[in-house]
Amino acid sequence: MNRVILMGRLTRDPEVRYSQGERSMAIARYTLAVDRRGRRNQDNGEQSADFINCVAFDRAGEFAEKYFRQGMRVLVSGRLQTGSYVNKDGQKVYTTEVILDDQEFADSKGASSEMGGGYTQSAPAQRPAPASAIGDGFMNIPDGVEDEGLPFN
Repeated sequence: MNRVILMGRLTRDPEVRYSQGERSMAIARYTLAVDRRGRRNQDNGEQSADFINCVAFDRAGEFAEKYFRQGMRVLVSGRLQTGSYVNKDGQKVYTTEVILDDQEFADSKGASSEMGGGYTQSAPAQRPAPASAIGDGFMNIPDGVEDEGLPFN
């Protein structure tokens, strides 16, 4: 099983590019600073962190571009992917990144507003509203459904 769940702060705003072809797709890349639990730097007592590269595709990439900003704390999950390439100096470079399935805010809206964040929703990135939802967030009950069939009175 290859499953990764991380919580950390964005080190900078996401970098977003769009793929070429018939259907353009957003590809967002960002780095999370994830604190190491219980480990403190012996020199000055500061908590040490790992810097994890993350990649979000399509709608999740667009969400990151629109709402994520440097310093925000986010919760992500996905799979770990490794790779390698040869750089222009002929040296082999190894890569490790998390390919995201889900991403969401880890701080409250108020906490982010204090940092200058200004996002307007606090739900997971890939959870679209049902097509039958109306403006107040409740679903329409179709005509002809009897009250006895509903799970509440």
